[in-house]
Amino acid sequence: MIKRKLLGQHFLISDKIAKSIVSFADVKPDDIVLEIGTGKGILIPLLCKDAKKVISVEKDEMLYLQAKKTFSDVPNLVLEQGDAFKKDLSFTVLVSNLPYSESRTAIEWLVQKKFKHAVLMVQKEFAQKLVKKEGKERRAISVIAGYCLDIDEKLDVKNTSFRPPPKVDSTVLLIVPKNIISKDVIDNINKLFSFRRKTLRHIGKKMGIEIDSDKRLEDISDGEIINIAKQITK
Repeated sequence: MIKRKLLGQHFLISDKIAKSIVSFADVKPDDIVLEIGTGKGILIPLLCKDAKKVISVEKDEMLYLQAKKTFSDVPNLVLEQGDAFKKDLSFTVLVSNLPYSESRTAIEWLVQKKFKHAVLMVQKEFAQKLVKKEGKERRAISVIAGYCLDIDEKLDVKNTSFRPPPKVDSTVLLIVPKNIISKDVIDNINKLFSFRRKTLRHIGKKMGIEIDSDKRLEDISDGEIINIAKQITK
């Protein structure tokens, strides 16, 4: 158990929360569901009940082998071992209880994909960062999420719903895509925010483009920041 905690793995043990997550996912008979992070498989029976196919990907070899043994008789389940973010998988619905350390990676990966909707469990503080619309506390990930995704905070989850319990509470998000952007644009947004206290004119010089404005990133919209990031990419 100590090893799992060090890896950032906190396993959901609440059947009530698991049922809520799958209810938010609203899986239909023609859906291909991608689950990132099989864990101990608490969501698998619920997802497989209604989906055409469920692809569940687990990094941890021990957990993967355990799931293979436990769910060997589920006909519409495909279990894979490895890093889902490095696999070329098609899906209509994403469901995931990721380690908190991978939440940002998940969002940046998701905004490059075509899908119907996603249900993600993330650290509550990270959820609040994603929906931050303006001000000095807005970050690159806030802009990426705000431009690309509609995010609805569906449910707060106490740390006691996990074993071992994390130190913080979680939030379940329902995510619907609005726009797709490329990895180059994502990288440029992150670069822009490394100069977030500077004026746009100063940032432009640093990034090799001309911006005739003394505003700062906190003063402009998500769309305007995206457009600057796209200019850098050209």
